Order: sequence, then structure tokens, then C-alpha cells
Amino acid sequence: MDNTSQSSFKQNDPDNCARYQLLLKTLEQHLRHIYPDSYKTVALDVLNITKHHQLNLTEQTTGKWSEKDILLICYGDSLVENDTPPLQTLHHFVIDKLKSYISTIHILPFYPYSSDDGFSVIDYRQVNQSLGDWNDIKQLSNSFNLMFDLVINHVSRESLWFYDYVGDIKPAADYFIEYPPDTDVSKVTRPRNSPLLVPVNTHRGTRYLWATFSEDQIDLNFSNPQVLLEFIDILLDYKSKGASLIRLDAIAFLWKELGTDCIHLPQTHEVVKLFRTLFNAFYPSSILLTETNVPHSENMSYFGDADEAHMIYQFALPPLLLHALNRGNARHLTQWASDLPILPDNCTYLNFTASHDGIGLRALEGIVSKREIDDMIESMHRFGGFVSMKANATGRDSPYEINISLFDALQGTRRGTDQWQIQRFICSQAIMLAMQGIPAFYIHSLLATQNDLHGVELTGRTRSINRKSWDYKEISHLLESQNTTHHKVFYTLLDLIKLRKDEPCFHPDAEQHVIDISHGIFCLLRASGQRKLLAIHNVTASPQAVTIQNRPELSDKLNWYDIASGSKLESILAYKILKPYEFIWLSNQSG
Repeated sequence: MDNTSQSSFKQNDPDNCARYQLLLKTLEQHLRHIYPDSYKTVALDVLNITKHHQLNLTEQTTGKWSEKDILLICYGDSLVENDTPPLQTLHHFVIDKLKSYISTIHILPFYPYSSDDGFSVIDYRQVNQSLGDWNDIKQLSNSFNLMFDLVINHVSRESLWFYDYVGDIKPAADYFIEYPPDTDVSKVTRPRNSPLLVPVNTHRGTRYLWATFSEDQIDLNFSNPQVLLEFIDILLDYKSKGASLIRLDAIAFLWKELGTDCIHLPQTHEVVKLFRTLFNAFYPSSILLTETNVPHSENMSYFGDADEAHMIYQFALPPLLLHALNRGNARHLTQWASDLPILPDNCTYLNFTASHDGIGLRALEGIVSKREIDDMIESMHRFGGFVSMKANATGRDSPYEINISLFDALQGTRRGTDQWQIQRFICSQAIMLAMQGIPAFYIHSLLATQNDLHGVELTGRTRSINRKSWDYKEISHLLESQNTTHHKVFYTLLDLIKLRKDEPCFHPDAEQHVIDISHGIFCLLRASGQRKLLAIHNVTASPQAVTIQNRPELSDKLNWYDIASGSKLESILAYKILKPYEFIWLSNQSG
């Protein structure tokens, strides 16, 4: 993601005034669909916020991303060291070990919080003192692009907004959603199985508030335009503090309307469009990412008509990849990848295999059978994992996500553990690196972190299994000890990252075609102009024969080179045996 040069327009420039009028009209068009009775006033309020931030209209001059973009996902305290602020420890680690390999760091919510490891925000405008301060964030932004979370759907019970609500103090007295406790909310889509309406003692008596995720995470009332204006101000504040990318957390649940499922409502999409309009106007090189852990077709809707998110999470990839490697069968992965539509202009995927959350299962709906999902869940239980449930309108809970370290999730197959854990895990990361989009590594994937069962015991939360805080000296020693799993995985992945960064066919916008060779092989053809790259991956614990002669996607007359070794192949893989979980990346051009 390039820090592109931008040309500014002075406020008194006649052309600039015309552009401001056009921007105002565009804001009104968005807001008419959200606040039909007050959209003109709210549009002016939005412009006033941009002027308060002293923003000038700008123009983009170059692209947003390239094959050199690699993202790291971590918490502010994923690495800790004595009395050093963890953000400074993180800075030491990425400068020392990853400076030449990653372009962007997604620091998960680093604000003061009360629960859910940062996603119940107390104060959106402060850095959690236990992590560091804004100067530490600035130091990181000097060397890397940064992604901040805009935790937009809900706020902590310990926030000043919530205290003002309890005390009936304006404006926050109107920031939350009240309903009688007997309100029928059975149609509401839930990612949890906790009660949706939670009791709160206020100066006006007991009230019941909407809480999609937990009783400590109280949903905000976006039917009140003041709430939207608050978040626009926070969004622009994050930009001034060094954010190149903004992640819209849990955005799908933003708008509530009884009688509907309260997910992906038109007003929610219009809010995303409004944010995109503001980015286009003032920060055209910046990126909006939507976080929507939902079935694949619903997730894709957040591209809109190339006017919503610049980037969406590829939520189907982690569970489909796990399924393929667990069963030794890439059939579903191949079919899904074959069906991916052409990306809209200026849009791409964020490809990931693991994150701070579990491996979401909703994206498998309509792709993988319930029996095969249950088989995979059973394997994950045997490998030390847990499963979180969600509530359904039927009154019955269903699996929502698997909570497990990805490294341990790949310690074997449905037949049990075996000797191929490292190779299987590296293969999973190679597939992610080869796919169209921008790859994102969770720090615990780079470090080959195993299940943190001690963390689960301490917190009582199954998600803690994949949120370990490493002692910096301990993990540094493990990484430098050549016989450790951590060393082998870390430096193998760095080598793969380097290969990707030097390969034009891995540009996020480069063409992608899936070649169905066999159920045991996952094969991609990427193309950038006349240059082609063939990525072939064995997803099984057995040797697999690869034959790709006479395929319509390829020309037998091309010369092919292994980009890792530079060696030329004698033929276009008339017959080759790939060892268990072996993969090869071939280019039709040397060097």
C-alpha cells in the first residue's frame, strides 16, 4: 500500500469550491437513505467536521497496493518484555526481524477497554496506558503502514457515553437502543448465544439495552445522527494519528430495525459508502476494510458497486483451507476459488488463514455439507481446540467458529496426528500467498504458536487459546535456535514472502485462474501481462502425480522455471510427483 503523493486544493480555489459543492451533494445522497428527515443538516455537519480537522480535498496519483504488500496482524501486547511498553517491544521486533518483509501492521484495538481483549472500548481517542502512548504508535507509523480498528457497533459499559446514558445526560442519553424486555427479537441474526437485551440500572429505573456481542458491549444507536457524527470525527482523528487503513469492526450489525434480521441493512451499506466518499475526497490512498464474518455471498456485498469497501476479508479461505488439508481433498476449495468473481475496480481481498478470532464457520454455509463440517470440528476437538456457538431464529444454537491455534489445527488430518505438521502448515501459508489479494499473517502463525491452554484457564474464554503474549526474550531465543519448530516455520515463511514480493504475477490485481488437476492438488495460474505463474500445491499426506500437458489454460511451448531455485523444467510437467504437502511456483520467464 503506497504512501502516495497527493496534490492539495486550497480552500479559496474556485475549482475547490466546486468540488466541495459536489462533495456536499454526494454526502446528501448517502444521508438521504439514512436520515430522510434531516439529511441536509447532517451533510453540513459532516463537512464541518472535515473543516475542523483542517482537511483539504486531494487527488490520488498512484495505485493503492502491489505484490510487495504483506500485512501483519497482532495485539499491542503480543510480545512483552519486562517494564518496556509492549508497543515499543513490538517496534523492536518488527524492525529487527520483519522490516524487509511486511509493509503494514494491523494493531488490534489498542485503546482502553473493559473486556474482549480490546473490543469493548472505553475511550476511542486514547492509547491503553499498559501498552504505551501515541508516540509509540507514531514511531511504528514512521516505518510501516498501520491499520486501526474502528469498533463502530458497540461500546464498553465503562465508557463515558454509557455513564452519561445511565445519568440521563445529553447527548449520550440518546446513544443507545432501549426496548421492553419482552420485545420479540427472534428474527435478529446473532453471532453469540447470550441474551440480546440486557438489563441496565439507570436514574430512570431499569432499562433493557441492545447488546449483540455481550452484556459489556452495548450497541450504539445509529438512528441518532449524532452517533454517526461522533464516529466520523473519530475516524478522521485516527487518520491524523497515522492510520493508513481503517478496519470497520462488526460493521454488518450497525443498523437495527425490528422485524428484520438486523444484519446488512441498506442503511449499514450506505454508512460504508459515506466513509468511502470521505476517503476518496480527503485520503484517496487510504483503505477501508470491512469485517463481516458471514456467508461468502453476503461478505462480497460489501464491495457494493466498487463504492463501499476497498478490501474485504476472504472469510471463506481459512475454513476451506483447513477443510482441504484436514481431509486431503481440495474439491471444495477449488470449486469456491473457481467461482470467485472478477474483482471490482480498486477493490481487493485481504487473504488470511488465522486471526485473533477463531476460524469462522459461517462462510462454509452452502459450500460444505454439515457432515463434513462436523467431521472437521471433531478433528479440532482432538487437536485441543474448542467451538463457539451462535444463536439462531429457530431457538437452536449452531457452530460459529473454531477456537484453536492454526499451527495446532494442522498437526494432523481427520485420521489423527502425523509427522507432517510443519510441511502441512507451510503449504497452507503458501496457498494464501499465491491467491489474488493481499496476504495477512497473524503473528502467531509466523511464530508457530501452539494452543495457549493456560490462557484459556486464566480468562475462561476459549478465544484466548490463540491470543498468547510471548515473552520477547523467550521467543527471540526460540527463533534463533535452529532446531526449533519456531525457527523452521518463521524463516521458511520469510523466504516465501521474499519470493512473493519479487513476483509481478502476485500483484493483487493480477489475473487468477483455477486449474482443476485433481482433488489432491490445489492449482492457480496467475498472470501479469505476458508473464505467467503456476502455483501447484499438494494438500495431501501422500505423494501426488501432477500432469498438466495439453491443458487449454497453458501453452506447451512455454519454458517454465522454478522461481525458488531458478532452474528450468525440461517439460511442462508431463508427469511430476509432489511429495506430501510439497508445492512449486513456476514462472514462464526466468529471473
